[in-house]
Amino acid sequence: MRYCCFMRDREQLLRAAADFLGRRPNATQDEIAAAVGVSRATLHRHFAGKPSLLAALDELAIAEMRRALTSAELHAGTATEALHRLVSAFEPVSPYLALLYSQSQDVDQDTSLQAWAEVDAQIIDLFERGQRAGEFRPDQTAAWLTEALFSLVAGAGWAIQVGRVAGRDFHRMIVDLLLDGVRTA
Repeated sequence: MRYCCFMRDREQLLRAAADFLGRRPNATQDEIAAAVGVSRATLHRHFAGKPSLLAALDELAIAEMRRALTSAELHAGTATEALHRLVSAFEPVSPYLALLYSQSQDVDQDTSLQAWAEVDAQIIDLFERGQRAGEFRPDQTAAWLTEALFSLVAGAGWAIQVGRVAGRDFHRMIVDLLLDGVRTA
């Protein structure tokens, strides 16, 4: 899939590169540039190399996650209702999470971990609230439930991107598995 040859906007270029990298995470700068319809020099002007591109993608994902957290209104209603809103809000960023999970070794860990810790803290608070209210099982830590949520979001994003599951099932797959587990009874 090729993207508009006149793409000038850095964020638009980043999103197009992220879409391609989501399908081809080991692509070279030349392949990325060709896939998004710009020259390697243009791509390099925006992102000095693949680590720079991945760092920018990490920043974009964090910004998207913060927007999702805000739009999900985590303190409104029950924790279960907030979790439903959060999963829906995470859907647009799921492909980025899938890519970052596979490429995390190429991102500046110190900067990234601090920003992600802020995102984690809000979700941990949600799970702790749900545990105190008796909505969520207390035998799993809120930190683990947060990691499980991220893994499910990234996994669903990847599975949808490669055509293994339908995009319309994103919300249901994640919430059902997270809240009900894999047991039938």
